[in-house]
Amino acid sequence: MSHSRSVEDFLKAVYRIQRRAYNAGEEESRVSTNALAEALNILPPSVTEMARRMAEAGLVDYRRYYGVRLTPEGERVALKVIRRHRLIELYLVEQLGYALHEVHDEAENLEHAVSDRFVDAIAGKLDHPTVDPHGDPIPSHDGRIITPDWVPLSDLVAGQSGRVSRYTAHDDDMLQHIIDKGFEMGAVVTVQAVDPFDGPLSVTVGGAAQIIGRGVARCIMVDTGDTL
Repeated sequence: MSHSRSVEDFLKAVYRIQRRAYNAGEEESRVSTNALAEALNILPPSVTEMARRMAEAGLVDYRRYYGVRLTPEGERVALKVIRRHRLIELYLVEQLGYALHEVHDEAENLEHAVSDRFVDAIAGKLDHPTVDPHGDPIPSHDGRIITPDWVPLSDLVAGQSGRVSRYTAHDDDMLQHIIDKGFEMGAVVTVQAVDPFDGPLSVTVGGAAQIIGRGVARCIMVDTGDTL
């Protein structure tokens, strides 16, 4: 069954907010209508009306004053949309030469227009990748998603190293700043010193010395278990 763009965007937003809460160690899996209104840039009453309609369709469990959470069917649809989005982003970068900061908006539009057959063809063309160009995990055809055990660069201490594996910030200017400073996907980073009181990190990346703010470092996930 196909769904409208507004339904797909709603379910995707619920999934992403739920995942952020889970990753932050929060047990409550419900998403407030205010959080969804902010994520979707619509008014809270519109969110409430959409939530009611999607609850009737079996896509979400909605309780007044308590918020929304996905049903198994709603999660299946959300992961399907996320799979489309991330595969399209990777195809744009690897096959069409798009820069990383250019792909998100294109994928947002295309994800609602392409067929499952087209998406599976992209996956085959790219040899069934597991991560998109930001390092975000790509759900499998049957809806499984595996999130690697990576850590923010900001968590490393002096002497530790890691390989850049994911960017959690999708803001265009932030991404370009990260890449311009040499933190490209796969680059090895070694922390030389960490200033106290949430100060910047002194690191080497690709053999070059860099100073990076703690806020930016939090947006760069690294694999410390990789063979460096």
